Amino acid sequence: MSLLLHLFALSLLISVSGKLESPTLMAAYYFLQNVNPLCVFFSTGAKFSGRPGINYGQLGNNLPSPSDSVNLIKSLNAKRVKLYDANPKILAALNGTDITVSVMVPNELLVNISKSASLSDDWIRSNILPFYPTTKIRYLLVGNEILSLPDSELKSSLVPAMRKIQRSLKSLGVKKVKVGTTLATDVLQSSFPPSSGEFREDISGLIMKPMLQFLNRTKSFLFVDVYPYFAWAQDPTHVDLDYAIFESTNVTVTDPVSNLTYHNLFDQMIDAFVFAMKRVGYPDIRIWVAETGWPNNGDYDQIGANIYNAATYNRNVVKKLAADPPVGTPARPGKVLPAFVFALYNENQKTGPGTERHFGLLHPNGTQVYGIDLSGKTEYKESLPAPENNDLYKGKIWCVVAKGANWTQLGDALSYACSQGNNTCDPIQRGGPCQKPDLTVLHASYAFSSYWAQFRKIGGTCSFNGLATQTIKDPSKLNSKIQIIIKPIRKLVPVQ
Repeated sequence: MSLLLHLFALSLLISVSGKLESPTLMAAYYFLQNVNPLCVFFSTGAKFSGRPGINYGQLGNNLPSPSDSVNLIKSLNAKRVKLYDANPKILAALNGTDITVSVMVPNELLVNISKSASLSDDWIRSNILPFYPTTKIRYLLVGNEILSLPDSELKSSLVPAMRKIQRSLKSLGVKKVKVGTTLATDVLQSSFPPSSGEFREDISGLIMKPMLQFLNRTKSFLFVDVYPYFAWAQDPTHVDLDYAIFESTNVTVTDPVSNLTYHNLFDQMIDAFVFAMKRVGYPDIRIWVAETGWPNNGDYDQIGANIYNAATYNRNVVKKLAADPPVGTPARPGKVLPAFVFALYNENQKTGPGTERHFGLLHPNGTQVYGIDLSGKTEYKESLPAPENNDLYKGKIWCVVAKGANWTQLGDALSYACSQGNNTCDPIQRGGPCQKPDLTVLHASYAFSSYWAQFRKIGGTCSFNGLATQTIKDPSKLNSKIQIIIKPIRKLVPVQ
């Protein structure tokens, strides 16, 4: 029996009998009267650490094995890891370690799980029970950034799926696992100043309120993805870079309503969630930063994605999060803010802009991109490479087939680029002035550049599942023999 229960039993005995019949009982009674039992309880429990963990993504065809990856996680002094699935090989490799683990239910299963308790039970039996408790699974995230997706059925299934998973855990005897889901900052329709934090109107009452009720009842966390990089990169003229990477000594932001003063963008973004939860009646739910980080590289048109900024941001955010005593945020001073840094590796098969493939602390060969230690205790002495892209690139950029691209996949990518309208590929169609049937790679480069020139301003990227890459070298000058097909590209992509 715990000390707290002993004291409770003693108190009950005294209240019933009204007697103190032995010196031992009298001493214990004196202890009970002079010590707060809650203080005794918390002092005997394990301390909840703010040391950040690491996100372990697997979208690469050149990544180390799970067992090697676990050793690399240990080398970073990470005590927590978050997975984007329930990969059995990784969970087996984590077996017997002291690393606590977060696993994820895939987005595509949520609708069915929300409607079926048996399917929810089966998922837990197949993915959790074979490893629990010797693999220290502690958090189960139901889907990833669901409320940022356009699928209305998926969004409405989120909270019911969370409830089903929680009930399955309970019915199957899994007692130490908290259930949550991850949210991107776009769930907020207002975030500045932080005191104006408010959830989007389409989700506030229908989804967020019941979700927060669930998290409050189960004593779980609101898991949020917080990226000062993207907030800064969208408006580098008005948002100070040093403020975004924790290096500002003279830039502060004062909230005119709360009068709280902010010294970095990270705290500002976190507290917007604090006020948003307060606005719908749940001011005390704990926040867990599910993802944060800074890209170490990117495309030519992606400002500030470099090793210097990435190392500076991640070292500073780790130091803040791992501080003892905890620092918290202006709205929640002194509170532990658990977090996962994104990500373990640079992942070469991630889609989207180049930054998506360059958030890793490690190269795929296991070496560090820059010195980093998640304990927050290391003082770094080596110099970092000077940043070269903290200002927008103003030259021309072309989108061409990437070196080493799988030629057998180019046909589908070419067809996709040419199917998007606006006469994207007319010059390389049959009878066109640049049509060369035997030069598929060159056709693809033309199509990629043409597509990107037309659609980049509304979200089109130079990626095509890793088949394309940006270049600032004029393709028409690379080989005089192919100028006839590549030369039109020069007129397509004047990126400023």
